[in-house]
Amino acid sequence: MTAFELAHVFCHNGAGGNPTGLVLDAGALSTDEMQALARQCGHESGFVLSTAAHGEADFRFRYFVPRHEMEMCGHATVGALWLLRERGRIADGVYRIATLSGIVTGAVGARVEITQPLGEFSNADRFRGAILDVLGIGPAALAVGAIENARTSRTKTLVPMASAETLHAMTPDFARVEQLCTALGSTGLYPYAVVSTDQGLFEARQFPRGSGYPEDAATGIAATALASALLKGGRITDPAAGITIYQGRAMGALSEIRVRFARDERTGAIAQCWVSGAVRTE
Repeated sequence: MTAFELAHVFCHNGAGGNPTGLVLDAGALSTDEMQALARQCGHESGFVLSTAAHGEADFRFRYFVPRHEMEMCGHATVGALWLLRERGRIADGVYRIATLSGIVTGAVGARVEITQPLGEFSNADRFRGAILDVLGIGPAALAVGAIENARTSRTKTLVPMASAETLHAMTPDFARVEQLCTALGSTGLYPYAVVSTDQGLFEARQFPRGSGYPEDAATGIAATALASALLKGGRITDPAAGITIYQGRAMGALSEIRVRFARDERTGAIAQCWVSGAVRTE
């Protein structure tokens, strides 16, 4: 079977990050073979395919977790672009990637950044009791504010926590996360805490729906959903500089995700966000 390369994406000071299995030449693989490789890897995995049927893009990527295919995976996209450059397959520049969620733009340079659309939101407060129950916390553990679903490429449920200490101390009932997320129409619970709005620092955790593992060390798509919600709520002081989200601390795999916003050159309105982070290989 084709071998994958393992990369860790959204690292902090050379450690942590979310592992992803990457196959740079996946054009000959069937869907079943990609799924089998993701199960073997045990992590979200990215596959780079031929662009022959996708003339609007430079690459086509597919993404799998051990249990199913995903429309988009932020850290696998960042990791694959970084690895393509490291292997001499691409130079620094801007690339368009076809995914099941649409076209993603990647900028390869000192860091790798990828685009995501601005978030779309819906209130999820009617699930507040069930969310508290599954997370194993009481009402006092929450910060003031609505629980909401936020979608960039995928829908995440944002849960505002009263403090980073409370965030990291929680012990969810992982066996019930999938059922709750299905009811929410979400692909993961993303509780978060404010560290400093002035410095643009936040902490978060992700508990994914049905991925085959209970928690993610870093989640780029969830980070862009959270950043969009914070922007909407007026909690980002400098959209162009953006914010930093630390994730994975409770897992002993501290990771660092950066999200910034870009404006439309014609209208001056904020049009999209960019997510980036450091990458390392084993």
